[in-house]
Amino acid sequence: MYDHITALDTSAPAPTPIHPIAEGDFTNWLSDQPDTTKAWIAANGFEAKRGTHLVLPGSDGGLGTVLVGYCDDAKALWDFAGLPGALPTGTYGFEDGFADNATLFEKAVLGVYLGGYRFDRYRLDDGKKDKRAKFALPENDAAARAENVAHGIGLARDLINIPANDMGPAELEAAAKHLGAEFGAHVSAIVGDDLLKQNFPAIHTVGNGSDRAPRLINLHWGDENAPKITLVGKGVCFDTGGYDLKPSSNMLLMKKDMGGSAQVLGLARMIMAAKLPVRLRVLIPAVENMVSGRAYRPSDILKTRKGLSVEVGNTDAEGRLVLSDALTEAASEKPDMLLDFATLTGAARVALGLGLPALFSNDDDLANGLMETGMATHDPLWRLPLWDEYRPMLDSKAADMNNISGSPFGGAIIAALFLDRFADGAKSWAHIDLMAWNPTDRPGRPTGGEAQGIRAAFKLIEDRFGK
Repeated sequence: MYDHITALDTSAPAPTPIHPIAEGDFTNWLSDQPDTTKAWIAANGFEAKRGTHLVLPGSDGGLGTVLVGYCDDAKALWDFAGLPGALPTGTYGFEDGFADNATLFEKAVLGVYLGGYRFDRYRLDDGKKDKRAKFALPENDAAARAENVAHGIGLARDLINIPANDMGPAELEAAAKHLGAEFGAHVSAIVGDDLLKQNFPAIHTVGNGSDRAPRLINLHWGDENAPKITLVGKGVCFDTGGYDLKPSSNMLLMKKDMGGSAQVLGLARMIMAAKLPVRLRVLIPAVENMVSGRAYRPSDILKTRKGLSVEVGNTDAEGRLVLSDALTEAASEKPDMLLDFATLTGAARVALGLGLPALFSNDDDLANGLMETGMATHDPLWRLPLWDEYRPMLDSKAADMNNISGSPFGGAIIAALFLDRFADGAKSWAHIDLMAWNPTDRPGRPTGGEAQGIRAAFKLIEDRFGK
């Protein structure tokens, strides 16, 4: 995934050094430099502002030291993320001594990895791949941690970026099995009509409108006696909206509606690669929400694994339906921590924007932990309430509940309250409603699929269960 920016040839000449300069230390550093260096820096207007860089000329007329400005805070990783795309062809490495600050060094290396991420599998080779800047990274614990997280994020991004013609329910299952094979996990799936036989009726009903069979993907890894961590990810591989059809402008990005499943597979990869002492389970209801003679309709009443009947107020609120069965199964084992990730509501985006996922939880300690680790890693989450007074808004006159409310307000809360009915029994559950997409290019965050919240979740799980 990152071979195109990683220097693997140990016989190559010594790498061009990268000298990071803390923004606040620039004046003192500059005062100690020779006049020629000061003149070059002045001529280029370089002030070591965070995320900026300048290449100093070498004594032989070639490349000299690369200066990069940074601030030592949660956002530091992005200060280094612009380097892979900005530096000329060559091999680069951080100066000796920079790795002594392991926390900062880990952020810098992660920034370099994420800045080097490319999704180009559908493009002809433009001949530029071998001309990109490469980085010689040391083999230490901080670099290894950064590489692990980068691979988890890259996996999530790749899965989201692959178009729906190549990423249906079967292909999502294959991706989970490939990941499982890499780390010795057991992966199985309940497919098609077997979902009815094994009592996952909501998943079957939503996915039955597609010619590509729905399924529940199930991954197990780790010691059965270890603390149980269960991850549930929404895997709607394409969402037309069903009979409540989306307009074409809203349908254009619906390959990303399996973004929740991409998050949990990326997070699972981090956990397994780090060999955390946990019993990991991943559940992904993988479906397409299509229009056909088999598709479910508005006002239909569906069965769920929990036994609750649900009246369909809108077929475009399908994610919560497939998650209902998966959450019921997940909660039945009473895991120590249950997290679900889903591209669930536009209402969450209206409330918090595209870059700040909404967090709901029945456990203040879990919610606070995710908020704190999110801020510490600059992978933010923002808690919204499971507001009890809104629960009657999901009432139905014909069934146990409706899948939407009759009000246009509070949609993210309403969706979370729906899921809460099915996560009941899980002592520590959190629901993350996210965008899973970058609409614009920024260093380390290219336009396209994005991992959101999984760095925060990984750190929390590692802090609580990794000892």
